[in-house]
Amino acid sequence: MSEVEALLGRSNRLGADPRNTNYAGGNTSAKGSVTDPATGRPAEVIWVKGSGGDLGTLKESGLAVLRLDRLHALTEVYPGVEREDEMVAAFDYCLHGRGGAAPSIDTAMHGLVDASHVDHLHPDAGIAFATAADGEALVKACFGERVVWVPWRRPGFQLGLDIAAVKRDNPQAIGVILGGHGITAWGATSDECEAHSLEIIETAQRYLDEHGRAEPFGPVVHSALPAEDRRVRAAELAPVIRGLASTDSPQVGHFTDSEVVLDFLARERHPELAALGTSCPDHFLRTKVRPLVLDLPVGAPLADVVERLKELHEAYREDYRSYYERHASPDSPAMRGADPAIVLVPGVGMFSFGRDKQTARVAGEFYVNAINVMRGAESVSRYAPIDEGEKFGIEYWALEEAKLQRMPKPKPLATRVALVTGGGSGIGRAVAERLAAEGACVVVADRDGDAARAVAEGIGSSDVAVPVTVDVTDGPGIAEAFRAAVLAFGGVDLVVNNAGLSISKPLADTTEADWDLQHDVMAKGSFLVSQQAAKVMRAQGIGGDIVYISSKNAVFAGPNNVAYGAAKANQAHQVRLLAAELGEDGIRVNGVNPDGVVRGSGIFAGGWGAQRAAVYGVPEDKLGEFYAQRTLLKREVLPSHVAAAVFALTAGDLSLTTGLHVPVDAGVAAAFLR
Repeated sequence: MSEVEALLGRSNRLGADPRNTNYAGGNTSAKGSVTDPATGRPAEVIWVKGSGGDLGTLKESGLAVLRLDRLHALTEVYPGVEREDEMVAAFDYCLHGRGGAAPSIDTAMHGLVDASHVDHLHPDAGIAFATAADGEALVKACFGERVVWVPWRRPGFQLGLDIAAVKRDNPQAIGVILGGHGITAWGATSDECEAHSLEIIETAQRYLDEHGRAEPFGPVVHSALPAEDRRVRAAELAPVIRGLASTDSPQVGHFTDSEVVLDFLARERHPELAALGTSCPDHFLRTKVRPLVLDLPVGAPLADVVERLKELHEAYREDYRSYYERHASPDSPAMRGADPAIVLVPGVGMFSFGRDKQTARVAGEFYVNAINVMRGAESVSRYAPIDEGEKFGIEYWALEEAKLQRMPKPKPLATRVALVTGGGSGIGRAVAERLAAEGACVVVADRDGDAARAVAEGIGSSDVAVPVTVDVTDGPGIAEAFRAAVLAFGGVDLVVNNAGLSISKPLADTTEADWDLQHDVMAKGSFLVSQQAAKVMRAQGIGGDIVYISSKNAVFAGPNNVAYGAAKANQAHQVRLLAAELGEDGIRVNGVNPDGVVRGSGIFAGGWGAQRAAVYGVPEDKLGEFYAQRTLLKREVLPSHVAAAVFALTAGDLSLTTGLHVPVDAGVAAAFLR
């Protein structure tokens, strides 16, 4: 096995276990010899996890490769701790070859330590020691001379020099606890390094288990709501909280009511501990320095909770502005936003927010790490995070700002949450796939749960798309679908009323059941969906889009089509009525009028195609061509064309357009809008 293969295997194993490090936290390295293609002579290099990425999924492309001789030469030009940020740019001049990841701030820690393999990790047990008020004494008591305490220092070149000196002066040591930060371990081989990392983590956890107090957060002062009540209350609050958290920039949300969170929020001391904030830089970069914590009794009336959250949110924003102004210097980056990333509601759970679902979910996971750290530190000592000024220095670090600036430009529908009815096939599937491709989180809703699941899984992970099974004629079922949506992503911004069916019969043969079924699914169904959509969007207070997939038949009188055409005309007028009613809430309502979509259509495959082909006297497999030939453009309408219209209406360029119907029919003159 090559050094790189061993490094990647070790990294993936360590990163796969949350007890060892958090998502995208920490880095690993290996040193070895390669042949320099420019000279043909051996060259000593270091492979080290680059900036960004995650140990659990690290691949060779995520490694930075640097020349050790040039990296060590930087010690001769190092200008001192006041200018150590300049050294990150100098790492680029140490790179061996092209490609690979950008070197991270921790490169010096790995390169300067005299060991072939180095791990830097953020285990909860290790950070509990790192944030304890008497951490140095605890490290001595727990590890003896085998692990050395290193006082807090911001990650960088000087910290690399410090750890290198510790390794040189303590030959018996296998690693260090970094005050306020995490652990670093080393070894002569990859296996030895991994074993040392695990030894530090497991020894620390064992010490906490054996010496820690049973209830470091104090006694339970209230119980959580029962599971179903908790879920209902969380769904009621999620859009409200997401709207508040999106005051400065739109956010996607995540909710968790894990036992760790509920127990913390049930305890007497949770308000004072939460106010201290998180400590490890990886934690507060994702969670902000502290969360917003609701201070009302569990089970308080919803209206009181909403009003109090608004008051606390304004106070949080003012407090954050003051924090920024206390510590910002003339060359600090501009304030990025004063809204909370973590909102804690006792008895209910935790709401976390980010620029996408993964970021929001990971922020919540990091706060769970922070709870574990607080529990460990408080069980054997007193939780003492790094001071506020140091936190600001990390949060508004020029290097962190540069990392943010390197991030790709967000897609047009980034941060938007879409719910598409009839999303399991045909037009609905194409719409769901297009919205997701443009950056939206998508809830695929369909009465066929297996179809909805297949579409959602085809789009991606649950961070991108989730399925819900719902019959749009069922009001309580629709309400439940929206509860699932807001618990998955924090809210809903974009709803596509696409669910439909059709029965082609002349007036004399159309039964009352035929009429009722089509009006229940399309007229009543879209009304019920829009009603729930408006409720969620109004709670969020950040506007939204409702799009109806109507039909050219809403304005065109085709033969043998009275029930379907009338239902579509009902939908078309709902667009106008709701656009007029919801405009003051910033909710835009528009429609798309397709011609018959034959290929890929669930409706046509379900019998409608055969019925319409019989009406027009053409073979069913020629129906799409027949429709195309009667249009001005002589082109067949496909599901992707309808999806493109939905995207055009919702992507931002038509932000002042509401009450509009967009024909997607290749030009059916008889269906021109008047």
